[in-house]
Amino acid sequence: MVPEELQTITPTKRFITVAGNIGVGKSTLVGLLAAHLGWKPFYETVGENPYLADFYRDMRAYAFQSQVFFLVRRLRIHRALVDHPTSAIQDRSIYEDAEVFARNLYLQQMMEERDYSTYHELYQTVSQTLRPPDLVVYLRASVSTVQQRIAHRARTFERDIPQDYLSRLDELYEAWIARFTLCPVLTVPADDLDYVAHGSHLELVVRKIHEKLAGKEEVVINADEVSKVERT
Repeated sequence: MVPEELQTITPTKRFITVAGNIGVGKSTLVGLLAAHLGWKPFYETVGENPYLADFYRDMRAYAFQSQVFFLVRRLRIHRALVDHPTSAIQDRSIYEDAEVFARNLYLQQMMEERDYSTYHELYQTVSQTLRPPDLVVYLRASVSTVQQRIAHRARTFERDIPQDYLSRLDELYEAWIARFTLCPVLTVPADDLDYVAHGSHLELVVRKIHEKLAGKEEVVINADEVSKVERT
């Protein structure tokens, strides 16, 4: 359980975002954290994107439209959770859309330079006006793990995502999180943790979140801690 002294020093309203590759378990963790902490969850609007199925079929033709849709929806969610009267948890941030997904499409020549330039200028203009999260919880997992989880959730439009696409996203995620400075980051080893099957794993993540929000500078989750909570 979260120590009482850590609970009492957390301000009334907090905003955290859960970040990570496709299939890493963001939505699952957001739901569990929201229920555990009593915070409002804000989920990614993947199924609402009318371009997504076409995008996975022909990335070059639909990259710009799909990314602009995600940017607009992510902005709307960001504003809604900032304005929400209580603490909130977000499933994927507006920063990831631009710094990982749109950048990957541009680097892979799936988005024309003029489209990427327009998109990125829009993103920079918008993001500069936003309050950053109090914490980013970054779920780090191997490509093989995310592939297994994608297969398990069986979304039709994700069925044929190439492995090299997931690998490139993973590299860009690592580069993005290494230079991200807008707020503190808690990195969670998602290969080793199963917060659905093991309540102790969820409690470990919650405790680390509270420590980070309380201002503790060096907060990590290592293999020894995971093994220890599994034995208790």
